[in-house]
Amino acid sequence: MAWIVAVLLFGEALGIAALNWFLGVVVDRQEMSLAGLDPHMMSVSSKIGGIAFGLYFALCGLVALLVALRDGPGGLRRVLLISAAVVHGLLGAFTWGLVGWPAFLFMVLVLGLIVLVLMTYDRPAEPADAAPQDGAGGDGSPVTSPPAPTTP
Repeated sequence: MAWIVAVLLFGEALGIAALNWFLGVVVDRQEMSLAGLDPHMMSVSSKIGGIAFGLYFALCGLVALLVALRDGPGGLRRVLLISAAVVHGLLGAFTWGLVGWPAFLFMVLVLGLIVLVLMTYDRPAEPADAAPQDGAGGDGSPVTSPPAPTTP
């Protein structure tokens, strides 16, 4: 599952960087001002934003790849995957209104896959060898349930 998420995030990284670069070129060639802003500055900021957002998605894809190779996120890797899930939730909300439902479904699909990776590769709080074996406690005594509550 983490392999699929890594491939999707790498694809999104390339797609978002290429889309913002294209939009920057379009703004630069039109030479139109938006509320008095410099068209060249808008073009450069679009390109820089696309590269930064693409690098973010590429980093999240690298984290998903490391999860697939090392069998589990931890620390900063988990935080990056959670942030990627939040970003996909927000992008899904924006794409519903701006682009349409197919883009929304794609964003929700990627969001679900990221959450599935986070849940699938979740590590238990204590090591497996610390769990009691064969119904016995650590001191060899049998494990018993607490007494049932009584009503007055």
